[in-house]
Amino acid sequence: MGDVMLFSAIAILIVMLTTWVISVLIKNASIVDIVWGLGFVVVGWVSRFVGDGVEARQWLLTAMVSVWGLRLAGYLAWRNIGHGEDYRYKNMRKQWGARFPLVSLVTVFGLQGTLMWIVSLPVQLGQSDATPDLGPLAIIGVIVYLVGLFFEVVGDAQLTRFKSDPANAGKVMDRGLWRYTRHPNYFGDACVWWGIAIVAVETGTGAWGLIGAAVMTLFLRRVSGVTLLERSLKKRREGYEDYIARTSPFLPRPPKKI
Repeated sequence: MGDVMLFSAIAILIVMLTTWVISVLIKNASIVDIVWGLGFVVVGWVSRFVGDGVEARQWLLTAMVSVWGLRLAGYLAWRNIGHGEDYRYKNMRKQWGARFPLVSLVTVFGLQGTLMWIVSLPVQLGQSDATPDLGPLAIIGVIVYLVGLFFEVVGDAQLTRFKSDPANAGKVMDRGLWRYTRHPNYFGDACVWWGIAIVAVETGTGAWGLIGAAVMTLFLRRVSGVTLLERSLKKRREGYEDYIARTSPFLPRPPKKI
């Protein structure tokens, strides 16, 4: 177990330092968003070859995190490349000036690397124990994971289609899955990681991986996800306050009548 956690930390350090150097050279810290998903894929494969757990569970966890991470990285690359640096990093760059590269090393790349290691605990720990074989919890975990992947993939596709119509510029997306939750992609993200954590729980030691799923959910719901994004959306989207009043922020449910 110790080897898996150590080698995962080293791999994350290499990935994030390399990404930081590139971001300094091209003057665009936004690439960290694309590498976020890829970093988890790296952890999955490092854990697969360093860990000595049940091979079937190792392959299952590696596949789950790889599908999620590659899809997310590909989607963000398609959405972001060619559109310049994200406004969040532009604001930080303006605030810190010449010190931004060093500040970003700690507050952006260092922080995300640390979170990556914590969130990926179920992937690491679930590949460490040699027993038991896959059982009912693995099936439950895969189901939860697939529900989450559905919300992410469909939610992103619906939003992309909505934004592609010039008539929707400045309007609120409240159709499809977005009718039932203001952030189907974030809800899906949380489900993905709870699903991965449930698969890992079956090993016993992997139960500590629930910490990773909980941290991911906390950040999505209260820190860098819903809370941060909606501060901006309230200013940029006409009618967003009404949307908030009738639509669940996270867990899907029928909209309220107002």
